[in-house]
Amino acid sequence: MQELARTLTYFPAPRTQKFCSQCGSTLTRRIPPDDTRVRDLCDNCGAIHYQNPRMVVGTLPVWQGRVLLCKRAIEPRLGYWTLPAGFMELGETSAAGAQRETLEEAGLQSELGALFSVIDVPQADQVHVFFLIEVTDPSLAPGQETLEAHWVEEADVPWDDLAFRTVSLTLERFFADRRAGQYGVHYLALPPRRG
Repeated sequence: MQELARTLTYFPAPRTQKFCSQCGSTLTRRIPPDDTRVRDLCDNCGAIHYQNPRMVVGTLPVWQGRVLLCKRAIEPRLGYWTLPAGFMELGETSAAGAQRETLEEAGLQSELGALFSVIDVPQADQVHVFFLIEVTDPSLAPGQETLEAHWVEEADVPWDDLAFRTVSLTLERFFADRRAGQYGVHYLALPPRRG
C-alpha cells in the first residue's frame, strides 16, 4: 500500500482549456465584454469558462498539548511534514472536508472545533482553511497519502521539514495563541516566494 502511495501524484485540471466543455469547439482567450480578466471563451456557443481558486481544508489536531503531524507519501513535497489537509470535494462543506481529510490521512476520529486560519495563496490559486478539532481518540492509522503520523511537542516540530508555508504559519499562530491563553481566527495572504 505504501509503495502505491509513493506513485500517486496530484495532477490538477489545467487552468486554461483548449475546448469548450459545453459544445466541444476550440476556445479563445480574451477579456469578455463587461469583464476585467482574460477568460476562456467559446465563440460557437458563447460559454465563458471561469476559473476559481481551489480550497484546501484541514485540521490542527491537538492531544494532551501535542499536535499531529503527517509525513507526506505523495507529491508535491513527498517526505515533508504537514497537518492533515487536502482539497475540498464538490458537495461537501469545508468543515466536512477537513474532517474527511483528517480521517483519510491520519485515521483520526475527531469532532470539529473552531475555525482557526484562512490563508490565501494567490500564486497557487488556492485558499487554505484550518480548523481546530477535538480529538476523541488519539489512535492513528495513516492512510495511503501518509508515510507516518506522530503527536509532537512544540519543541519537536520539524520546522525546516514542513511541507507548506501555510502549515508553518498556522502552527506559529497556534503556539502563540496557546501561550497567550486565547485562540483567535487568523487571516493571512501569503506573499509570493522571492528568488
